[in-house]
Amino acid sequence: MDMLVALADPTRRNILELLATRGELAATAIYEQFPVSPQAVSQHLKVLREAHLVEMEKQAQKRLYRLNPEMLSQFEAWVQHMQQRWSERFDALDQVLQREKKKGIE
Repeated sequence: MDMLVALADPTRRNILELLATRGELAATAIYEQFPVSPQAVSQHLKVLREAHLVEMEKQAQKRLYRLNPEMLSQFEAWVQHMQQRWSERFDALDQVLQREKKKGIE
């Protein structure tokens, strides 16, 4: 599953924010935070696992979820790279606009 597809859904983003704020949580603690059925939240957790955004550990009857810091670091690096590319493009566009502005004044 593509990470961006997983992040496209607001419920999944809210689950990630919940885990970022509270740390490792049991699936039942996650279900309690959402107005949808436990099955629906379970499907969201599955998508997040398949995208490697969260990790799940079974402890007896419990399923504990936590963020996957490695994948989040990769995503952060990608976002920073994209931000740099757009910044460079805007800087180049700004230079073109400044040259055109000077031509108009002369």
